Amino acid sequence: MLSAHTRRLAAAATVALVLPLTLTACSTGREAASGGDAPVAKVDGKISITYLQKQGDQEYFVGEAAGAKAKAAELGADLKVVNLGNDANKTISEVQAAIAQKSNGLIIVVPDPAVGPQVVQAAKDAKVALLTSDDQICTNGPDPAVCAKDNLVPRIGFSGAQMGGEVGKRAAEEFRKAGWNPAETRTISAWKQDVTVCGDRVKAAKEAFGTAAPSVQNIDVATDNTPTGAQDRVAATVTANPGVKNWVVWGCNDENVQGGVTALANAGIGADRVIGVGLGAYLACKNWGSGKPSGMKAALFINGRDVGALAVQTMYDKLKNGREFPKEAFAPTTMVDAATWKSAGVSCS
Repeated sequence: MLSAHTRRLAAAATVALVLPLTLTACSTGREAASGGDAPVAKVDGKISITYLQKQGDQEYFVGEAAGAKAKAAELGADLKVVNLGNDANKTISEVQAAIAQKSNGLIIVVPDPAVGPQVVQAAKDAKVALLTSDDQICTNGPDPAVCAKDNLVPRIGFSGAQMGGEVGKRAAEEFRKAGWNPAETRTISAWKQDVTVCGDRVKAAKEAFGTAAPSVQNIDVATDNTPTGAQDRVAATVTANPGVKNWVVWGCNDENVQGGVTALANAGIGADRVIGVGLGAYLACKNWGSGKPSGMKAALFINGRDVGALAVQTMYDKLKNGREFPKEAFAPTTMVDAATWKSAGVSCS
């Protein structure tokens, strides 16, 4: 994922009663959200929605698209899903194409948050409803991390702080269970550092782990959020730290952790000396399905289908009934491991 982009909810108000899911909004979720929420007329006829996703061939986003399509079919809405890959320029052209094709609403996962203001302006000029899923964008600047809350476009996804906290807590549990010497151990935080939700997840993981194991030093590793990118950077980190015996790895998504676990295995570090806690579970499960020892000890299961369905429901409610977007709405998450991933419903293709 890039985003991918963790467990049990920090939220209050129920956002989508129609969904057969436990989906909750943050405590401010019932407030009207000003960011990107320009006046949009209600639609009397059939609703047309375009869902634009980065990395649309990634397992998480494939599931998200499937959930969106199923919900659109249930509601009788037209839905077009567009794979933006990692191309920021394609983002703008596809937004313009969707507007030209008379889409009533746009749901978008941007490859690069820097295009946010352009996307917002295009939707505003066309009086088209705009909603983000997974990653945030700002109406008036390239970096959502420094954006005023009122200027963030409404978002459907997961709580980065809650997800990261769960990852950090599970990593700390595994660390205590292993009985490792803190002086011989390092944690690796791997993520694409210009993606706001990734920063939220990693920060929370560090804090949760640090509360339980304050003596372990952390190493930040900048990646591109892909397995190969993370593998290369973690390999270099391991080479630069030859005295470290034990490694704990977390990151923005499963890709970062999988890349880290692979790099450590390639460096000759046994699975019993590695604690990887993924975020997504769609790659972590492949380690467990192989039946071989793995440094991937657990992962937070985030179900893209839930996010896609909730995003379409939220957009439909806006266009059909004039219901204001929540500022954020969160889908549920579950921690899984080699013993529980199948029963939790993780799809592992």
